[in-house]
Amino acid sequence: MIAQLAASSRPAEIVGHGSLRGVGRPIADDLTITTASLRGVTLYQPTELVMSARSGTPLAEIEAELASQGQMLAFEPMDLGPASGGPAGAQTIGGVFASNMPGPRRISAGGARDHLLGASAVNGRAELFKSGGRVMKNVTGYDVARGLTGSWGTLAVLSEVTFKVVPMPEATLTLAYAGLPDDLAVEAMTAAMGTPYDISSAAHLPKGSAARLSDQKLAALGTSLTLIRLETFASFIAGRSGKLKEALKVYGGPLQLGAEQSQSVWSDIRRLNVMPFSPDTSLWRISTTPTKAPEIVAAISRFMTTHAVYDWSGGLIWLEVPAAADAGSADVRRAVAVRGGHATLIRAAPQVRHTVEVFEPMKPEVERLTRGLKAAFDPGHMLNPGRMYAGL
Repeated sequence: MIAQLAASSRPAEIVGHGSLRGVGRPIADDLTITTASLRGVTLYQPTELVMSARSGTPLAEIEAELASQGQMLAFEPMDLGPASGGPAGAQTIGGVFASNMPGPRRISAGGARDHLLGASAVNGRAELFKSGGRVMKNVTGYDVARGLTGSWGTLAVLSEVTFKVVPMPEATLTLAYAGLPDDLAVEAMTAAMGTPYDISSAAHLPKGSAARLSDQKLAALGTSLTLIRLETFASFIAGRSGKLKEALKVYGGPLQLGAEQSQSVWSDIRRLNVMPFSPDTSLWRISTTPTKAPEIVAAISRFMTTHAVYDWSGGLIWLEVPAAADAGSADVRRAVAVRGGHATLIRAAPQVRHTVEVFEPMKPEVERLTRGLKAAFDPGHMLNPGRMYAGL
């Protein structure tokens, strides 16, 4: 199909099941290539902690297969379908790596890119190529597979991916501190991350977000919740949680959420159920230094109504702002530029995403490299043209 496109100089939109279709600049062309039929696990070796799957395999199928063997994807990928106006549970494993959108465990396990071992793909020249393999010792040459991670289908179409998996933790426990303001919450989370007690994730839900939790008892508290998750061996969990509570005693006494409650809460955060899709708002994803996160939200809040969720101990902000002609782009980018970080517009009307920079504007030297990569992989601009940046 790509060979036919190249022969006729016809660009196309590249999608999986369409769950992330509303992210990025809209594609002008009405031709779509989908990997939805490229599905199925092609290799799974539980003892070697490695799996290969065709790119159109639903993430839900991957996770179900891993769970049957007591294993999981360590980086806990986000499901942005509902938050970006798409379907829930439809994300593909190819889309996971093409977007590089890790979830709450990012601060302890790394991102999707860190767990990709190899990939098969087709570039804009209609050349099938493979990169990497099934073990971490594949270190010869350029790491093309990981380079494709986060390229949003603008360089090549993934056909198969090979990735690392990990055992599920024996025990999970979440400490929930109620009523902390944003700045103290970030202080508590960063303090927790500095301890040796197997913290896998830390997030802060202001009052409005906490009220949207699926767990009705927690939602009914009517206060903010600062969540710190421990995942370790069953014999360690009681002792380490006790030491963590002692280390954080200045922030009050926490609620203690068991495995079932923890799974519910972190699933809500991972799927942004605490910030559901609304046509009256736009959604930003802001990455910054944790200690700067409350300042960024406060600075933006001076110009518009905001609704925030802090993940990665404050290093990641999901920020809802009112729908507007520029989705608040000028104020958001100014606040981020002054304090450091980068911002991506995840949800906005198509006409807004067409006129404003959706991804963080590139510095000149980065743009030169990016254009060089595009010219090497997709010289005819066949694949998702303009999805990330105009003219690329």
